[in-house]
Amino acid sequence: MRFGAHTFLWTDRWSSASLPLMERARGLGLGLLEIGVGDDIPFDAPAIRRQAASLGLEITLSPGNIWPMEADLAHPDPQARQFGLRWHQHWVDQAGEAAATAYTGALYSHPGRVERRPRNPDEERYAAENLHLLAEYGAQRGVQIVIEPMSRFRTHLLNTPEQAVSLLRQADHPNLKVLFDTYHALTEVRSYAAAIHTLSAWLWGLHACENDRGAPGGGLVPWSQVFQALRETHFDGAVVLETYNTALGSFAVSRGIFQNVCPDGDEFVRASLAFLKAQR
Repeated sequence: MRFGAHTFLWTDRWSSASLPLMERARGLGLGLLEIGVGDDIPFDAPAIRRQAASLGLEITLSPGNIWPMEADLAHPDPQARQFGLRWHQHWVDQAGEAAATAYTGALYSHPGRVERRPRNPDEERYAAENLHLLAEYGAQRGVQIVIEPMSRFRTHLLNTPEQAVSLLRQADHPNLKVLFDTYHALTEVRSYAAAIHTLSAWLWGLHACENDRGAPGGGLVPWSQVFQALRETHFDGAVVLETYNTALGSFAVSRGIFQNVCPDGDEFVRASLAFLKAQR
């Protein structure tokens, strides 16, 4: 088991000026840094690769910044699906150049597109077909493609572990894995243990935060149950801390966080690691 954190604990927008965060993360005892990317991000892949190699730090990417709504692998418009595939392939290229190990997120569709209707079977088919292509593209570049189920408030397409397994089986590619988010799961599962067992054959890692997106511990997430299930399934993946820094002006509020859950990214990491490591 390895521990990491998302760059959003410290910054709303990665740039070359953020490179010192890599050493900072390493100094806090983290072995992985997830970098949020998008159309507004100047991304110097060679510099990231060099810095990560010098520190022995694993890098992953996820599309957390500007991601065009029409870049959607499950969109009913075939032009949008084609654009979405090209858009994600660009970031997989960047991940490969940066020696990042994975490209993660709600890659099957687009967070924020929530249709108030039953899921259309065509959407799942479109997502599976394009995820297969993206997974093959990633495999050629040494980058795992990792999908993240999200809550009903972020997507209508993939909310539960069972839906994730169905999609992964349809996409049918060994380079496809899944990320289980303890925050998003709160509205979608009745048993965290059952969810982890369901996903275990594909489980790349966890996004670990409390039900209010604060530091793990003291909230509603049943962490003892989570870690018991991880032990039972012989999990040896990534546990990545994810929230939004609440001291960066309107950043956290723009992401729907109205409580002061992370005024200090360093302290968030220290408190989270102390709690999570005691659960192992």
